[in-house]
Amino acid sequence: MARIVLITGANRGLGRELASQLAGDGDTVLLSARNEQAAVKAAEEIGGDVHPIQLDTSDQASIDMAARKIEAEYGRVDVLVNNVGGLFGYDQQPSAVALDKVQETLDLNLFSKWRTTQAFLPLVRKSENGRIVNVSSEAASLARMGAHTSAYSASKAALNAFTAALAAELKDEGIIVHAASPGWTATDLGGEGGRPVPEGAASIKHIVNLPADAGSGGFYQDEKVVPW
Repeated sequence: MARIVLITGANRGLGRELASQLAGDGDTVLLSARNEQAAVKAAEEIGGDVHPIQLDTSDQASIDMAARKIEAEYGRVDVLVNNVGGLFGYDQQPSAVALDKVQETLDLNLFSKWRTTQAFLPLVRKSENGRIVNVSSEAASLARMGAHTSAYSASKAALNAFTAALAAELKDEGIIVHAASPGWTATDLGGEGGRPVPEGAASIKHIVNLPADAGSGGFYQDEKVVPW
C-alpha cells in the first residue's frame, strides 16, 4: 500500500522536488500550496500520483479545511512534511535586528508548522507507521550558531525544540518525529551558490524513509546527525 505523504509549501523549490522524488518512488503525494492554482500547476507538471491541496499554513481555517478534505478522501496521513519556511537574511544580528522581523520569522518557521501539526496529528495517528518531518536548517544548530542570521537561526532552533518535545510526547504511540536539514540549497531562499535542489531534497527524503529502528527525535543532514 502506497504511503500518503502531505508536503506543505510544495509548489516550488525543495517541496516540489521532494514531491517529485517521492512520487517517483511510488508514494501518493499531497502537494499543498497557499495558492490553489499553484498547487494544481505543480501537481500536473510532476504527474503521477500527485494531488494538489490548497493549504495556507498561516490561516487556521485553511488548515482545518485541508484536514477535513484529506480525511474525507484519504482517511489518514502517513507522513507529514512541514516544509513551509523562509525569511533567511544576513542582516539579522541580535543587537540590531528589528523585533517585528523576528516575530514574522517565528510565525513562518515555527508557528506555521506547529499549528499544521496539531491539525493533522489526528490523521497521522490513523496511520500504522505515522511520521512527522520538520524541515529545519543547519543554521539552527546551537553548536554552530552565528550572529548574522539570528532571527532565522532562533526560529529554526525553536522548531528543533518543538520537534524534540513532540517526539518525546508521541514516542509511546509509535509516531516518529525528526528534523531534517536540506543544507544550503540554490532555491529562491538560498540563492546562487547553494547545492542543487535535488541534493537538498534528497537530504529530507532520507529522513522520510529513515528506518523506524533509528529511533525518533533526531536532527539530520545528508544522512548524518547534526548537533543540536
